[in-house]
Amino acid sequence: MNTFGQLLRVTTFGESHGPAIGCVVDGCPPGLALAADEFSHDLQRRATGKSRHTSARRETDEVEILSGVYEGQTTGTPIALLIRNTDQRSKDYSNIAAQFRPGHADYSYWQKYGIRDPRGGGRSSARETTMRVAAAVIAKKWLQQRFGVTVRGYLSQLGGITHQGFDWSAVEDNPFFWPHAAQVPELEAYMDALRKSGDSIGARVNVVADGVPAGWGEPIYGKLDGELAAALMSINAVKGVEIGDGFAAVSQKGSEHRDLMSPQGFLSNHAGGILGGISTGQQISASIVLKPTSSLRLPGATVDTSGSAVEVVTTGRHDPCVGIRATPIAEAMMALVLMDQALRHRAQCADVGEVPPRIAGSVDG
Repeated sequence: MNTFGQLLRVTTFGESHGPAIGCVVDGCPPGLALAADEFSHDLQRRATGKSRHTSARRETDEVEILSGVYEGQTTGTPIALLIRNTDQRSKDYSNIAAQFRPGHADYSYWQKYGIRDPRGGGRSSARETTMRVAAAVIAKKWLQQRFGVTVRGYLSQLGGITHQGFDWSAVEDNPFFWPHAAQVPELEAYMDALRKSGDSIGARVNVVADGVPAGWGEPIYGKLDGELAAALMSINAVKGVEIGDGFAAVSQKGSEHRDLMSPQGFLSNHAGGILGGISTGQQISASIVLKPTSSLRLPGATVDTSGSAVEVVTTGRHDPCVGIRATPIAEAMMALVLMDQALRHRAQCADVGEVPPRIAGSVDG
């Protein structure tokens, strides 16, 4: 499937080294002001080539709006977005076109389709996530204007390094999306040493949504946390998803994990703002774990397309830690899921209105 969502449906297309990548956003309500330059900010946050800690590939990532917008407003018809690839170096993959890179999708794509595009991973490349971020620019704007919802994220762990303080204002001021400015030199030194060694490392990204009303989500098969987990797991290199406390709940007692309520608000948010698959009005919180990059210049054993044993060395431009650029992507997937769920809730339950009592998301409101 290259399409996700029910009422807000996003279809992406294109390959890493093809002429262009794009997406079609279907189901966006009419009347939302939208211009091509609005996509630039989030696309540049996701882009490579901005620091020595990511791939050196430099794409302009300029969005062309092909349909669905007239005189600066969405029309309710499909919004087609296109970004042309301008900095491909396909020759970097000529030596490994007939080899399966360990840890990559090369072998699994070969087994599924009997053919694959070896240039930069083709469709399996993280280049595809550019269009998810572009689509989410629409979702973020709609959610903010209609409900005051904001979605934001940060890198919470790089290898064995965890943040020792937290300040949202620091997140956008460094290339790591790290929430503690004093630790940035430590991260830079760590990545410099890692890059010189030719190896890679994993990471953890946290993403939250504030202002989500109570009531979004479906009770059984369209659970908000279930669809959010699926959306986050669909991001390249993600190997784990947690909602709220996630796996930490295994060591918690019920008396600790349950989120007690008072007339002034919830006393905790271990559930991540979702109960029974439906939002509670608390902050929606999730985190993802991304595996270490598999494209390495360190030799490794593999087989080629004829089944012979070979040694593979991946050259070219690659991220030593894909998690560094994953924050905008995680934000994008959460925003797209939330907009889809908001539209679905409006379709079925718009007549229900506000049901008393309304408990604040926290005792602080």
